Amino acid sequence: MSSLYPLKFKTIYKDKIWGGQKIRTFLHKDFGSLPNCGETWEISGVKSDVSVVAEGPLEGESLAVLLEKYQTELVGKKVYQHFGNIFPLLVKFIDANDDLSIQVHPDDELAKKRHNSFGKTEMWYVIEADPGSTLISGFNQQVSEEIYVDKLNSGHISDILNREDVKAGDVFFLPAGRVHTIGKGLLIAEIQQTSDITYRIYDFDRVDDTGNKRELHTEEALAAIDYNFYPDYKTKYEKVKNEAVELVKCPYFTTNVLDFSSSTSRDYTNLDSFVIHVCLEGSYVVECQGKQFTVKAGECILLPAIVKRADIITINGFKILESYVEG
Repeated sequence: MSSLYPLKFKTIYKDKIWGGQKIRTFLHKDFGSLPNCGETWEISGVKSDVSVVAEGPLEGESLAVLLEKYQTELVGKKVYQHFGNIFPLLVKFIDANDDLSIQVHPDDELAKKRHNSFGKTEMWYVIEADPGSTLISGFNQQVSEEIYVDKLNSGHISDILNREDVKAGDVFFLPAGRVHTIGKGLLIAEIQQTSDITYRIYDFDRVDDTGNKRELHTEEALAAIDYNFYPDYKTKYEKVKNEAVELVKCPYFTTNVLDFSSSTSRDYTNLDSFVIHVCLEGSYVVECQGKQFTVKAGECILLPAIVKRADIITINGFKILESYVEG
């Protein structure tokens, strides 16, 4: 019998120039003496910030050590064959008290070539949005590299960017190559590939505490950008209570939303993957292998691949993002 069990990890808090207070006030997570918190990394295999188990017999063990030790029991056979000792997903909460930089992420091929890293395809679920909040995803017209460079150099990059009005519950899928930014007033849950490579295109001429502008990656971004125009950038899904609703299905992850007022069970028998729950609202008890684990809003839990059934017992209703890798 494996000694693995559903795992919670210690939150990694990150101070950002654009960060705010909603991690504390809305998600009730204490980021201590930091002036603000722009991001929390909830489950991370990024080498500079590897998650550490928060409780239970494996408390204090890093995700990297667990992956080396348990391999397929933790992540599944196909996932381990493909990713080896790198955990494939990074889970974050993001609080934008100001607009993030306009940016783009490279795909697997470019990231491997330049950084020996995975690319960065991601998705956003909007947890909370101030009135009038917006974000940028993609272009509002077909552009070429030449048009893009001209608009960027002339200070009119916003003319060709697709800006969306945003409300709580909105979902955006952002494949690598899509120019984007999270706008002021948004609290977001992000599921992404394990990668920390960002090319900043424009940062609104902001300066940090020492008066320095943040580095831009103007040239690096050119080969990473998808210059195509797409008719729909917002993910359409039906908001149904007490059913699992698929939001995103891509080669890197599948994510469902579970908005439940009653208890339920999840059968993972046919899934050759770990499962991550990100609790967005409410609270519940996940029961598996004869043990119970309480999860509340702002918390995440990793169910190892050996968990094939989980009973989710509501405390006061819950909304969960459920993610896994289908391979």
